[in-house]
Amino acid sequence: MTATPPRLTPAEVETIARAAHEGQTDKAGRPYAEHLQAVADGVRARGGDEEQIAAAWLHDAVEDDALSEEWLEQAALSPRTKAIVLAVTKRPGEPPETYAERIRSTPGALLVKEADLAHNADPARLARLTDEATRRRLTEKYAHMRALLGLEEGRS
Repeated sequence: MTATPPRLTPAEVETIARAAHEGQTDKAGRPYAEHLQAVADGVRARGGDEEQIAAAWLHDAVEDDALSEEWLEQAALSPRTKAIVLAVTKRPGEPPETYAERIRSTPGALLVKEADLAHNADPARLARLTDEATRRRLTEKYAHMRALLGLEEGRS
């Protein structure tokens, strides 16, 4: 019987995620790592466990091509963390309803997406955007996804 290799620690996952997104900025020009930190903190504040926190750090890595799906497959992460990351990774051309259903049907993924949406839709964060049309479009997009996921509007 072979021993299970050690899993990456939360600190190691954070380091990997920060390095993978190095140089990237959000739509307001802020370092992308700030968003990752906010989502990980949001998962923690909502009672998420270490696997969900790890997934929060990595939630955009595959979608943004910061890390490959092959990297994720080989990474020393739990199967649950990997499943959550893949669940919250949008596919090109994928209907929002399909995306939401995958998130809802993957144990642990809804909490990660809820924290992601909470930070994305944060009025203070959206206020940094100079383009009113973009701000309005994103606000509507995030509200629509919350509705598809069955998240109450006031809960964040």
